[in-house]
Amino acid sequence: MSKTIVFGHQNPDTDTITAAISLAHLIGAEPVALGATNEETQYALKEFGHAELPIIKNIAETGADSVWLVDHNEAQQSAADIKDFDVAGVVDHHRIANFETANPLFYRAEPVGCTNTIIHKLYVERGVEIPANIAGLMLSAIISDTLLFKSPTTTEEDIKAAHALAAIANVNIELYGLELLKAGTNLAAKTESELLNSDVKSFPMGDQTIRIGQVNTVSIPEVLDRKAALIAEMEKENAANGFDQFILIITDILESNSEAIVVGGDTSKIESAFNTPVNADVVVLPGVVSRKKQVVPQLTDAYNA
Repeated sequence: MSKTIVFGHQNPDTDTITAAISLAHLIGAEPVALGATNEETQYALKEFGHAELPIIKNIAETGADSVWLVDHNEAQQSAADIKDFDVAGVVDHHRIANFETANPLFYRAEPVGCTNTIIHKLYVERGVEIPANIAGLMLSAIISDTLLFKSPTTTEEDIKAAHALAAIANVNIELYGLELLKAGTNLAAKTESELLNSDVKSFPMGDQTIRIGQVNTVSIPEVLDRKAALIAEMEKENAANGFDQFILIITDILESNSEAIVVGGDTSKIESAFNTPVNADVVVLPGVVSRKKQVVPQLTDAYNA
């Protein structure tokens, strides 16, 4: 009997985990994860009564013969053995890079704020009813990825999908949304390694590999108080993994601003990308909340210049 699995990127966030769940329900597959869930995602799973997903080290161990990807397509963000398997489908809202297949596949990519917005469309297009608990998880992802509609990645389609899903799940978007986002800002108990790796991705830019992590908080100064320890850990990760530059974006979800710690690489690229200086390993990024739209494209242009 054939087996299909669905998974998102490494260091999963709320959209990655819930997109695996929602798409797997739609296509009759098994959702799995490539890493442990963060506090925000745990809050959503508990709120809507869904178990944690099984964590896999590689695709081969699952016995799957069909693979679907959600919330990513780049090989370096995927399972270690992804190139050994044919991908049957992808549903994503990111750039397309370092991705190719030997066979035709289902590919749905749209420039919206959240993968689950696209999956909501797939349910509607196929005339499939969304269970209330899965609707709640999908809503959680849209709230998370759009920072409760404050992110510049937010589209009218995200807002429309969120309200439709909230009606199914019987959830007040504003009240639930604030509690969900706050659940992901408890950083004090995390180690430096956990802070760096809770939401992090690698990006090839020019001939460099840039590692970009992001943490949400309600107090940027509290995170910067740990700058020395964070820099030491970032230097270790650069040396161990061959990253040319490590950037940690610290985002204030209430004020919609960020500051970033930069370790390694050519800081002039950072200054060129954001037209602002790097002082004492920190760059101030007013109004920046989205890695996907406000950081990666600008840095890619700077490194490719």
